[in-house]
Amino acid sequence: MPAPRIKSPQLLVAESGADREGHGLKRTMGLFQLICFGVGAIVGTGIFVGLSDSVAQAGPAVVVSFVLAAITCVFTAFSFAELGGAIPVSGSSYSFAYAGLGESTAFLVGWCLLLEYGISISAVAVGWSQYVNELLHSLTGWQLPTALSAGPADGGVVNMPAVIVIAMAAVLLMRGVRESARATAAMAAVKLVILLAFCAIGYSAFKHGNLTPFSPAGLGGIGAGTTAAFFSYIGFDAITTAGEEAKNPRRDIPVAILVCMGLVTLLYCAVAVAAIGAIGAHQVGGRPAALSYVVNMVTGSSIGGGVIAFGAVVAIASVVLAVMYGQTRILLSMSRDGLIPRVFEKVSPKTSTPVAGTLIVAAVFAVPAAFAPLDSVVNLCTIGTLAIMAVVNIAVMALRRREPGLSRSFRVPLYPVAPLLGVAFCLYLMYETGWQTWVQFAVFLAVGFGVYRAYGRRHSTLGRAEAAGVTPNAGRERQAV
Repeated sequence: MPAPRIKSPQLLVAESGADREGHGLKRTMGLFQLICFGVGAIVGTGIFVGLSDSVAQAGPAVVVSFVLAAITCVFTAFSFAELGGAIPVSGSSYSFAYAGLGESTAFLVGWCLLLEYGISISAVAVGWSQYVNELLHSLTGWQLPTALSAGPADGGVVNMPAVIVIAMAAVLLMRGVRESARATAAMAAVKLVILLAFCAIGYSAFKHGNLTPFSPAGLGGIGAGTTAAFFSYIGFDAITTAGEEAKNPRRDIPVAILVCMGLVTLLYCAVAVAAIGAIGAHQVGGRPAALSYVVNMVTGSSIGGGVIAFGAVVAIASVVLAVMYGQTRILLSMSRDGLIPRVFEKVSPKTSTPVAGTLIVAAVFAVPAAFAPLDSVVNLCTIGTLAIMAVVNIAVMALRRREPGLSRSFRVPLYPVAPLLGVAFCLYLMYETGWQTWVQFAVFLAVGFGVYRAYGRRHSTLGRAEAAGVTPNAGRERQAV
């Protein structure tokens, strides 16, 4: 069996120009922008739309579900922080896997990232459409007709608002990362204010009796709720995709990841307790636009619900923007390595953004947002994301052994216990997705491996260099030093 093709961290950094200016990308994002970008990528559909699904599974014990999902993410966040500081490139977990475990594993991680980010973009856009209708109803008493605001599976024809928000995000991303970062920061501030206002309203009507029975479905309900709640945290890894556009990535990326995870966990738990304490889990669970409904019930007016709907529209739009940004940067890295077509690595000299890649991503994922039912693939997206996180934890341990002298601005605490616990929590949540999801995931990986063998391995930049008798790792490592 041939040894895996491994690209050293030094080569990844040297090829990207990550310690200078990254491959045509410009360094414009400071720590504050990175934190706002992280909040923008995480806080959105998961809390504004997905909270009701988690409550339906776990009841008031959804708070425990959020904490368990956060613990799973925190252990992995430590690994992302270490690798993001040591290998500050746009490829995120794809590049980390390339350096730690080899090319074939890296390609499958990139394949799973297409699923994670792509489904997130489409699903979040559909959630945006729901809140646009809620906002229109609150302001005017009128809503978009079902034919134009839902896909065929939901009784409509085309979900136009979902297509529109994807198009708006693409236009903003193509204008430049500085403009995108400013927009993300503004939207992050708006949604934090809106969620804090929701908490104030919810706690004003808080009744302890609404928290009982605390766990009506027992441990099984908490586990199912944790799997559902995990979708609310997807996106924190997108911070590492800014490695080539952050001003000081080795210092700021680890800090931004840890700050975002702490802030988001506190916010999610506070919102969940406020919603359930105000009207009870039975009224929150399974209800569309649940936060707006809670405010309407507490205040007796649709005005407050309209404000929450406005916050949701802003929040969910920021997720589309941030996740699409991450997707285009990962594709750029894979394209630079020759594993996918070169069109994705082309950066506009005018805007310093991958314009062609952004257009392709927007066009491809606007289609399922407009027409396809996405509920059936959310678990597939979840298991793919958990698999990526497990690989990143393993990559940390592999690189500690292979590259002990690698410069690390942050080191995983309690090593190796923390990454091992990260892997264990990921495997537990993967188990909770059910055997049908495992079958879907196995088929998805088999297709990805086939694509790698048919295209990626044959066009690999590293593979071609090795076939020509060149040792790029050694040469570029000396250049990087």
